[in-house]
Amino acid sequence: MARVVRSGLIQATLDVDGTRPVDEIRDAMQAKHERLIADAAGKGAKIICLQELFNGPYFGAEQDARWYELTESVPDGPTVTRMCELAKTHGVVLVVPLYEEDLPGVYYNTAAVIDADGTYLGKYRKNHLPHLPGFWEKYYFRPGNLGYPVFETAFAKVGVYICYDRHFPEGARCLGLNGAEIVFNPSATVAGLSEYLWKLEQPAHAVANQYFVGAINRPGTESPWRTGEFYGTSYFCDPRGQILAEGSRDTDDIVIADLDLDAVRDVRNTWQFYRDRRPDTYDELIDP
Repeated sequence: MARVVRSGLIQATLDVDGTRPVDEIRDAMQAKHERLIADAAGKGAKIICLQELFNGPYFGAEQDARWYELTESVPDGPTVTRMCELAKTHGVVLVVPLYEEDLPGVYYNTAAVIDADGTYLGKYRKNHLPHLPGFWEKYYFRPGNLGYPVFETAFAKVGVYICYDRHFPEGARCLGLNGAEIVFNPSATVAGLSEYLWKLEQPAHAVANQYFVGAINRPGTESPWRTGEFYGTSYFCDPRGQILAEGSRDTDDIVIADLDLDAVRDVRNTWQFYRDRRPDTYDELIDP
């Protein structure tokens, strides 16, 4: 019997001006995503991934310490606690990207993974951080220190690779070696220099590593920064790099696709990339 898992990606505009109090923005985005999660579950999605830093704006557009107010403990903070309740209520796996406080003053760009019975399975911390105008991430985050974990959920083996991570093939390969069947890449990326890479890099990762990829991007613009257009177009692609479903460019959207996980084995039996690897020749990859 085929292992088909209906999965969903949620992209959502920021409906609250970024000058409003941080807790007001967080509450509004939380409520909005709870509605969207219910809608996705109603469409039959069993695994649902949210966008990068889902419960706020993409605050990397500026350097302002007030955004530290968005941090919370993972998994003991209020957002993951609530998302565990929602996962159990809807019977879905949730991938929840948020701003994590590990210790006072030590913060990470993190994604929590929650199983369909509401169990917190673990987290991924973004390993690669950009630091350039409009993306001041090293001001806000410490680089990840948890490697490239893969989570055994009720429906599939799931990995996470966050936004800027997608420019680095090494971690994408680690996720494949660790057994991922689906890799989610929640992002906040704007039109311009990297847009042409959006549908190039992640299908390439899917092909090279022979798993499904769910790529999520915010839509629209965010005030007051208006540093660029978040161009949405979230999508799923299969282990052959083919786009299965795609979202809108500038509006809220739920992208749904049926992922036949048996395709992972079929593709790997056709293209023996894992058998033919030569790690004994890759020493240069670990040179500083």
